[in-house]
Amino acid sequence: MRFTMTRPCLFAGLTLAALPAQAQIRNAPAPRALEFAAYIFAASNVCGYRIGSDQFEALLAKQNVQIGDVQPRGPFGNRVQTMFTLMSNQMVQNRDQACLAVAGEYGPEGTVAKNVLLPAGQETPAQAKPAEPTKPQ
Repeated sequence: MRFTMTRPCLFAGLTLAALPAQAQIRNAPAPRALEFAAYIFAASNVCGYRIGSDQFEALLAKQNVQIGDVQPRGPFGNRVQTMFTLMSNQMVQNRDQACLAVAGEYGPEGTVAKNVLLPAGQETPAQAKPAEPTKPQ
């Protein structure tokens, strides 16, 4: 009788122990979201683009990801860093074509999304400050 009682308890214990792991897997960002973040970071690194943070965060939000999730110290930062390294190495091998391609997709006139990547000296409209009027003396 004792043998039959421990089996259900053991099964219930294993099932309960597995629940947090399943919840964590369900809450993990989609692999495409992590690849997207790594791609944008690699393009910024290799091509010298600045990341338009509002647009970048909006695209991540559409994929149910927050910027903190994909940053180096975030919970998925290690995965993004690994992909970033591989993508950066690939982009460096053919820098000119890679930079043109990524600018066409995510640059100021991007076909996928606009202003995610900006040329190094360009300000976003939110960053541009109106000129202060001069005061008469």
